Amino acid sequence: MTAAWVVRSGKLGERDQIALEQSCSGGGWEEIPDLTDCTSRDDVAKVVNDVLSGESKGRIQNAVAQLWALRGRITPGDILVMPMKTTKQLALGRVTEGYRYRSDNSPAMRHVVSVDWQRTDLPRSAVKQDLLYTLGSVLTVFAPSKNNAVARLEHLLDYGTDPGAVEPLPTLISQGATSVEADSSVDSPELSTDFEQAATDQILTRIGEDFAGHELAGLVTAVLEAEGFRCDMAPPGPDGGVDITAGRGPLGLDTPTLLVQVKSGGQVGAPVVSQLQGVMSAQGADQGLLVAWGGLTRPARDQMRHHRLRIRVWEAADVVDAVLRNYARLPSGIQTRLPLKQVWMLSNPED
Repeated sequence: MTAAWVVRSGKLGERDQIALEQSCSGGGWEEIPDLTDCTSRDDVAKVVNDVLSGESKGRIQNAVAQLWALRGRITPGDILVMPMKTTKQLALGRVTEGYRYRSDNSPAMRHVVSVDWQRTDLPRSAVKQDLLYTLGSVLTVFAPSKNNAVARLEHLLDYGTDPGAVEPLPTLISQGATSVEADSSVDSPELSTDFEQAATDQILTRIGEDFAGHELAGLVTAVLEAEGFRCDMAPPGPDGGVDITAGRGPLGLDTPTLLVQVKSGGQVGAPVVSQLQGVMSAQGADQGLLVAWGGLTRPARDQMRHHRLRIRVWEAADVVDAVLRNYARLPSGIQTRLPLKQVWMLSNPED
């Protein structure tokens, strides 16, 4: 039975690129030695207890569960998901080889499994809210199983779309061909939810539902005006490649002048990037902003590297960030449609 796993790549995404380049996933636990000779969870527990003897019981238990998942439970054919901090997208692939200890890698990327990454640019907006919540945990390694996660991740891997919740499958934890008992935190990631990410995903989903189409241009206009721009938003319909014209000063003509193209649908391709660049040159704009709610295709992302000094891209998560930093200055009508409140909580020093 195929299983699905999430392996995070560091708080700041420090392992994003090396995981993609080396077709692997894992890392962390720099102080833990090679676990190749460990053939059971008890073997891993002995190593971890010896190395982390001075740590809390909770940290040791979590480390054992996650390291045993890497060493003994993640098997070829399993689906692997890597939420990427650097691009705010999801990478999905299939495990091709089980645990290896890469002594030639940096200490932060030695405990790994091999992965055939088949999608490296899936936008979070393509995943429905309940599944996003299931994928959200502060753990480095865990097995999402609620909300029919495995079948939906299979569909996302194959087609790039989330079919939504369907009749749940029997809850079995796979280890090769044998079902095993769940392993505390690893198989109950909801007990270690990343509440900050969960809240962001919930806001992202709400904006995607309530500010679709031309409404998204209206929201971006309000955000830019809150940041001090004077904006002229084009009406619905053909816009010639420009949804919003913005600038500083009383007439909106002072530098930097800004042209904005807003796309609220699927992934944006390279022709849209070329179109915006061409309109900017024709109109003499200082800067460009491409709002790509569904993210960029790989060719579009490659093309953007040539325009990084003049054009910025806001994907769904970037729009959420912009809304949050300007929320108190947004019009009351938008605040009514998108009601938010700030909550303070203690930060985990181990995050």
